[in-house]
Amino acid sequence: MNTEAPHLDSQLSDEDSARANVYALIGRLFYDVPDSKLLAEIGSSGEAAGEPESGSLPSAWAELHGACKNALPDAVRQEYDALFIGVGRAQITLYTSRYIGGMSADKHLVRLREQLGIWGLGRRDRVFEVEDHISGLCDVMRYLIEHNQPLDDQKLFFNHFVYPGVMPFCEATVAANSADFYKKVAIFTRAFFEMENTALEMIE
Repeated sequence: MNTEAPHLDSQLSDEDSARANVYALIGRLFYDVPDSKLLAEIGSSGEAAGEPESGSLPSAWAELHGACKNALPDAVRQEYDALFIGVGRAQITLYTSRYIGGMSADKHLVRLREQLGIWGLGRRDRVFEVEDHISGLCDVMRYLIEHNQPLDDQKLFFNHFVYPGVMPFCEATVAANSADFYKKVAIFTRAFFEMENTALEMIE
């Protein structure tokens, strides 16, 4: 995404910094296969203290943490290619407009581009992924947070363009028979977006 315009806010709260970092991580994991360095960084990061509640974000993080510790980069690449690239047609599309109900993917994409245009955002040169790619949506949310954009704007974008497509995408990934490592990634993503949804619903 083109993130020229507003100045980056250096006075983010710890909570917003953590939110932005999680969006960045999720975006990176779905944009391309994680290399051995990233797998090692996640695998060596701290785990939640105690026994996390099943289905919670700490529990999902613990699962992802363990998956990264034990992951073989070549196996993760093969899984990514099988799930999201495929030969002829991928098992699962990374483009979230396909999961939005009530309107065509093309119409949803037009609305997404119009909203990004209002904020002066768009694809960078030489970026071929369409704007509704899950990584692009995470990039926009990270941008809104890091540039301290109003919570109303964050909620609008999340409710209209992120949550409705990302959650079915996660469910499809979790249900895929060939998903192993990326099942853990999708479970973590789902738990984080559920937490975001709850928090943003409190904004009036």
